[in-house]
Amino acid sequence: MALSRRLLPLFLRRGARVPARALSTAAAPAAVSSEGEDEEAITVKGVRISGRPLYMDMQATTPVDPRVLDAMLPFYLSRYGNPHSRTHLYGWESDAAVEDARARVASLVGADPREIFFTSGATECNNIAVKGVMRFYRERRRHVVTTQTEHKCVLDSCRYLQQEGFEVTYLPVRKDGLVDLAQLQDAIRPDTGLVSVMAVNNEIGVVQPLEEIGRICKEKGVPFHTDAAQALGKIPIDVNRMGIGLMSLSGHKIYGPKGVGALYLRRRPRIRVEPQMSGGGQERGIRSGTVPTPLVVGFGAACEIAAQEMDYDHRRVSALQQRLLDGIRAQVDDVVINGSMEHRYPGNLNLSFAYVEGESLLMGLKEVAVSSGSACTSASLEPSYVLRALGVEEDMAHTSIRFGIGRFTTEEEVDRAIELTVHQVKKLRDMSPLYEMAKAGIDLKSIEWSQH
Repeated sequence: MALSRRLLPLFLRRGARVPARALSTAAAPAAVSSEGEDEEAITVKGVRISGRPLYMDMQATTPVDPRVLDAMLPFYLSRYGNPHSRTHLYGWESDAAVEDARARVASLVGADPREIFFTSGATECNNIAVKGVMRFYRERRRHVVTTQTEHKCVLDSCRYLQQEGFEVTYLPVRKDGLVDLAQLQDAIRPDTGLVSVMAVNNEIGVVQPLEEIGRICKEKGVPFHTDAAQALGKIPIDVNRMGIGLMSLSGHKIYGPKGVGALYLRRRPRIRVEPQMSGGGQERGIRSGTVPTPLVVGFGAACEIAAQEMDYDHRRVSALQQRLLDGIRAQVDDVVINGSMEHRYPGNLNLSFAYVEGESLLMGLKEVAVSSGSACTSASLEPSYVLRALGVEEDMAHTSIRFGIGRFTTEEEVDRAIELTVHQVKKLRDMSPLYEMAKAGIDLKSIEWSQH
């Protein structure tokens, strides 16, 4: 029996208590021993919780689909050859598996397999794309256009280029998180070498108008790069229709393994990059290093499943998002949605709760795995730079919670998340003098606070 047939029921059987509990994301009540101690209680980093929390942080990472794991296992256990070994069967079969996976990734985005280059993930892809293009064309192109809400690795790559003498324009976004196309067009100069705009924002889920951006870039003769880590397998992508020249992809955002990604690099008209890593010249010199066959095979399998189930997943996730939003709003007032609702991937719901401190809310939601922003910047106590770019005031930016809904999220989990969130928000507001003053009709912005 295939491994997926044994594991899939465990993913779907959320109400089960015992062995199935290990693979469930639901926060089921913990078993209690005769001494009154929680048998399933877990203490991590000084926080004690009654069992594993339900998982709603799908933008940080997704669980590996059992069908993906099923495809990967043979390449760990028996077909473990180096795909670059040219003299024996082990290398040949691994190489064939890598090329098959390359074709599956390419098929999902409408690309030629020869335009797909495997990397360690989207961060490496973004570094190759942003630094690689500008360094290759450095004699003629000295300017980059991007937005203030890009992923940190794109922004840091741009800052790195600025230290080398390149110029970068960081475009603001509108209050709904979308880029202003007129501003984008005006920002492109004769020496602009790259326009980089994220497809789906990792913090607020906003979907940028890729086709329109691609059309502007084509008219101006500038390569268009998009970080599509959060978009792959979730919204339809066609690199030719959208005019995309370079695109960054990640495996672990679409129920594939961590540690693998892919860079799409257009062949016609050809876009050149300067490699960022020296070595054996694998991946046609773009990315040296042994290609990890099991990870690549898993990535390919995840892309194939996404192609088959994208429409179904989208409808189901949309229904769960609406259930979550309606459930919270029915019981709590002063809830603000961050980012556009019309142009949004429904699996990302970023909410701000007025008069509640976000970190306190997170600490109270120990039974729900959610975040207050990007996992890549969550170590900072500063409010999200993405929300600040939207014009969200600092106090509201501090109260944001990102709920991530995915393929294996259940209605029971959503209902439990609603229950826990509403309880915690009400509890914190009961302790908040600001909430009491606001309900009494006092304009908090008009108060001049004195320091003692």
